[in-house]
Amino acid sequence: MTSDSLLTAYGGTTDELAGREPRWRLDTIVSELRRSRDVQHNIRHDGPARRAPSREALGKVIDGLIEALFPRHYGQSEVDGETIDYFVGHTLNAALNGLLEQVHRGALFVSGEPASEPQHQDAVALTRAFASALPGIRGLLVSDLRAAYSGDPAATNFPEILIGYPGMLAIIHHRLAHVLHRLGARLVARLVAEIAHTKTGIDIHPGATIGPSFFIDHGTGVVIGETAVIGERVRIYQAVTLGARHFPKDDQGDLIKGGARHPIVEDDVVIYAGATILGRVVVGQGSTIGGNVWLTDNVPPRSFVTQAVARSKNGAG
Repeated sequence: MTSDSLLTAYGGTTDELAGREPRWRLDTIVSELRRSRDVQHNIRHDGPARRAPSREALGKVIDGLIEALFPRHYGQSEVDGETIDYFVGHTLNAALNGLLEQVHRGALFVSGEPASEPQHQDAVALTRAFASALPGIRGLLVSDLRAAYSGDPAATNFPEILIGYPGMLAIIHHRLAHVLHRLGARLVARLVAEIAHTKTGIDIHPGATIGPSFFIDHGTGVVIGETAVIGERVRIYQAVTLGARHFPKDDQGDLIKGGARHPIVEDDVVIYAGATILGRVVVGQGSTIGGNVWLTDNVPPRSFVTQAVARSKNGAG
């Protein structure tokens, strides 16, 4: 590469060769960025550089896992009774190998430790445990699919829901991410959740525990926090938040991480659009929470809570 082309590639021009003022002052900026990385704003572990998990690669992994779970709906190849198992095996093998790499990267990136064979074997074991959970995950997803069909009068068939409903896509990602989170691959699990968030506008933390037959109708703007616990046959609508009310701090003023701080929603609860439920409150079995309710207190079983009831209960209005 010539001097002229080298300068051009890095934002310079031939004016620099002639002693004129450089276009970008790259030497100064690069030096200041190094000082920011190494001294002023250092946020990385010491030791060798490590590659973070790739969202793009994880997106392909999740696509492959979904194809393996539902090959006739998401598979990109023609399959029949004779070829479907071969397709599932090939697709699943590729997806799990890709997941293994991302799990290993995530562990190294978070720990700051140098790569070692035991760490790689830990990643293999974690990925194997995840793979063994896939049949159970598919069973849960079929229960979610049936709940959507029975809960939405506009749904005409299962394929429409499975490949067309954003709530179904979000819960597919969550079921996969939750197992990864439970197994300890928390960075990878969070990235899987954020892939779903980007695609659907539905933000479910992978730590949230969600029972079978879960249905999110419409879905845009739904937020479910890390320690939320949702029972069986729960239905929620768009813009519902299951969030935290208080963020306790330690003596140094830093947030105390972990701790149960999100709602418990018991079986057979319906939460309508725009409702906000905050804190470690319990929404009792069989209750209905009306639209746009702001709720920070426990709700007894089989309650019906509207805006007026919520305001009265909280001493407002």
